[in-house]
Amino acid sequence: MSARKELSHFNALYSQGQYVEAANFELKKHGGEKAGPSNLLQKLQAAAALRYAKQYSQSTKLFDECEDAFKHYNEKSRAGSSVVSVLVNETALDYRGEEYDGIMVNTYKALNFWKLGEKDLARIEFNRALDRQRRAKERFAKEILKMKEDIAKKQAEQDAKAKKDKAPSVNINKAVNNPQIGKILEKKYSNLHAFEAYPDFINPFTTYMAGLFFMSERDYSNASTLLMETYGMVGENPFVIDDFAKAEHALDGKTTQNKCVWIIFENGLGPVKEELVVYLPIIYANKVVFTGIALPKLKLRKGAYPYIYVNGQSSDKEKIRTEPLASMERVVQTEFEKDYTGILTRAIISALMKVSVQHVAVKKYGAPGALAGLIYQVATTSADIRIWTALPKDFQVAKIKCPENGLVTITTLEGNKIEVKVPASECSLIYIKIPKAGANISYDVLKL
Repeated sequence: MSARKELSHFNALYSQGQYVEAANFELKKHGGEKAGPSNLLQKLQAAAALRYAKQYSQSTKLFDECEDAFKHYNEKSRAGSSVVSVLVNETALDYRGEEYDGIMVNTYKALNFWKLGEKDLARIEFNRALDRQRRAKERFAKEILKMKEDIAKKQAEQDAKAKKDKAPSVNINKAVNNPQIGKILEKKYSNLHAFEAYPDFINPFTTYMAGLFFMSERDYSNASTLLMETYGMVGENPFVIDDFAKAEHALDGKTTQNKCVWIIFENGLGPVKEELVVYLPIIYANKVVFTGIALPKLKLRKGAYPYIYVNGQSSDKEKIRTEPLASMERVVQTEFEKDYTGILTRAIISALMKVSVQHVAVKKYGAPGALAGLIYQVATTSADIRIWTALPKDFQVAKIKCPENGLVTITTLEGNKIEVKVPASECSLIYIKIPKAGANISYDVLKL
């Protein structure tokens, strides 16, 4: 309950653009910046908030600590330690981060360094983010294999315990693969497969921003490859198509003299998790026992605006608006779907163990044991709803020629406008963050 209240309070501050207050809330709540890896989620939240408060060095420092936490947890198998938690629930474990968390940490660090003019460090972070994307599928496969090994180990432990307690043994695989459970959950998770998945663990935003960075560094070979990959994921985005074409032309020695301004719009708020309690038929002692399990379910939040206008000309025909680049919802949904089997398996094992404990309690202590077992089961049936809520709903992009007066006007659908000063004779990028309609608009300019 404490964790849920904390997420709610952070979200309330962050969604209104109160980034300093949101960051300070997380840091004060968990012992400041030097807190250990167990506070990974709080550091992710605070680091993202500080980035939009334009405290780039402080943001990067916290993101560095997040990476240290990832390394700490990568030395331990998530699957294995999660099976250990079955007698309580997954919230008994530290938050270890998702693959997309690590990818976005390196991406945001790259953007921080890019803004500060530290191009060499930005290049390192973009390469790390791309490498994370390449290695994520391999790590995930290892976790699946480890989970199967741990289930076999847990089965052996349960068989030994059942023999000692003279209680029925639990067939974990039979319970997990019960077709009745699949049918029930299909109805409850009707939107699990609703999203068109991106390629395994690939975030088009990361790939695109790395492509732009390499193009700005005249590394046209890398830029062309990355922009081509982006085009393959996002489809008919005219700005991505134009960028890819320019990178290809540059490889042929046909660089253009036109100076442009890119506009990146980080829009809205990414998914949160809700708890879903489902009653399932669990096979125990050759009988079907209906018992509750708690599972996380993704809840989508609103975007600030479907798009924003760039330059805000009076004629609708002249207006340029941002186009979709990457859906963070799809990135999260893709990984959540891959994690789902493991989440469900651990929840069913947890329910089986608790049913077994109740059986033994009834046998040894009668009605008081039954009551105690029931109270324990209810108290410990809870889903892990922790998630990095500072991520956006989606990313959008637009591109215009450099204005002669160096002023770019950004206009929301409500008619709110901001004027951004950019170099009149150099390429640049305006990065805009709007978490919610009417919220403060955070923006900054990066030199390309």
